[in-house]
Amino acid sequence: MSAFAAMVKQMKALVLSGGAGTRLRPITHTSAKQLVPVANKAVLFYGLESIAAAGITEVGVVVGDTAEEIREAVGDGSKFGLEITYIPQERPLGLAHAVLIARDYLGDDDFVMYLGDNFIVGGITDLVEEFTRTRPDAQILLTRVSDPRAFGVAELDPSGQVIGLEEKPERPKSDLALVGVYLFTPVIHEAVRAIRPSWRGELEITHAIQHLIDARADVRSTVIKGYWKDTGNVGDMLEVNRTVLEGLDRRIDGEVDAGSETIGRVVVEAGARIVNSRIVGPAVIGSGTEVRDSYVGPFTSIAEHCRITDSEVEFSIVLRDSSIDGVGRIENSLIGRHVRVTTAPSVPSAHRLVLGDHSKVQIHP
Repeated sequence: MSAFAAMVKQMKALVLSGGAGTRLRPITHTSAKQLVPVANKAVLFYGLESIAAAGITEVGVVVGDTAEEIREAVGDGSKFGLEITYIPQERPLGLAHAVLIARDYLGDDDFVMYLGDNFIVGGITDLVEEFTRTRPDAQILLTRVSDPRAFGVAELDPSGQVIGLEEKPERPKSDLALVGVYLFTPVIHEAVRAIRPSWRGELEITHAIQHLIDARADVRSTVIKGYWKDTGNVGDMLEVNRTVLEGLDRRIDGEVDAGSETIGRVVVEAGARIVNSRIVGPAVIGSGTEVRDSYVGPFTSIAEHCRITDSEVEFSIVLRDSSIDGVGRIENSLIGRHVRVTTAPSVPSAHRLVLGDHSKVQIHP
């Protein structure tokens, strides 16, 4: 192992997988937001794979109310080539609070903090290598956004140095939003102990990094040009799904009958059946799913053990064990687990009236 690889291996990762996921309700009433699938793979898994690809093997996963579901899905981390330690967080009290409660696990090691519901195309290997090579006190990722009021926002001086951070400001000083990946040396631990809760009642990581800036610590930034999304709402989930599906390689492992047609980048997993249907990619059909007398259009992910009958589905995500039967066209939709979508029973057209004396009513036939 090279000296550089050994330095990376000594780093740890802190993955945040708590939080209520309020913007994805009702899906997150019964499921962890980090486990909602993109192209039939949980968002969290993409992050864990990126961490492993960067050469980091020790990962602390901060969990909250959905801890058991996260544990069941991730296990001990061996399937990702990782060693997972779970760190309970009683309540989601901010990103800096997650660092605070992970102090014993992190020790005096450098670490990358990765928000489990974030998605970055291209992974974090280059970022980790740059941090290991230059080793500033902290390094943040930034990306330009159209509405920075929904994010932590960075202000840079003309030379590109970070001079200020704000959390969800009403009047942003730039359009540079913080991406949910941060790299820290152990100096961050003093900073998270020094700050106080914000008006939201949370310990903000932006405040902790600002504490480092005020103390003249070496805080650097990288503006990424690749694709990044915080998958916090349905629109973002569908957009990330679209982006991942665009990179699919065509693969037909399941059964496609003679009356069916698959066009473009289509994945039909082993055990899936396509009967008298048309699938237009990019799209993925999960194992054990049957699509019959239907159309599945571009940018659609159908998870395992679903049934699509006499319907059209496009630009949508359908989670496992759900069925769509005879409902015409569905698009721009996120459908949860064990959902049944069917046609409503027809009822005769009628008018129900309560009219006072001497009324005059006109009704179109």
